[in-house]
Amino acid sequence: MLTLSFAASTFSIPKTCSNINRKSSFNGVRISHLLPSPALRSTTTRQSVVMMAKREEELKEIRTKTTEEINDEIVDLKGELFMLRLQRSARNDFKSSEFRRMRKRVARMLTVKREREIDDGIGKRQSRKLDRQWRKSIVPRPPPSLIKLQEEEAAEEAKESASA
Repeated sequence: MLTLSFAASTFSIPKTCSNINRKSSFNGVRISHLLPSPALRSTTTRQSVVMMAKREEELKEIRTKTTEEINDEIVDLKGELFMLRLQRSARNDFKSSEFRRMRKRVARMLTVKREREIDDGIGKRQSRKLDRQWRKSIVPRPPPSLIKLQEEEAAEEAKESASA
């Protein structure tokens, strides 16, 4: 929360502004930041603790995977992000929070992948070279959500042809 105070020689300072030094010769605008009440700070602290716990749990899950599994999931998540961008551009219904969630998950996976490279003694330059090779070797495939959608459509068509 911000408070705005004016101080000038012809301007009278209200008595409610207790945080202003009344004997100051300051002429101008003073903007001061006020901290939220302790009740608000404790709820945000609790929320951040819960978020950190979820993040740690997710990192443990990612670290149990092999590097190949991580690479596959990165490709899948990037495909899902592409599908979300398509939905947004077509003005379809989608959850905007999924963008942030997926980007953060990809970043965590890339972080774990880089941690493993550092443990193996791979430097930054060599890592970038390996990353370029990996990107060239990726075989384009549809994201899991599109595959699921295609399977559902095929099942509906099969049901319609069986009933007709």
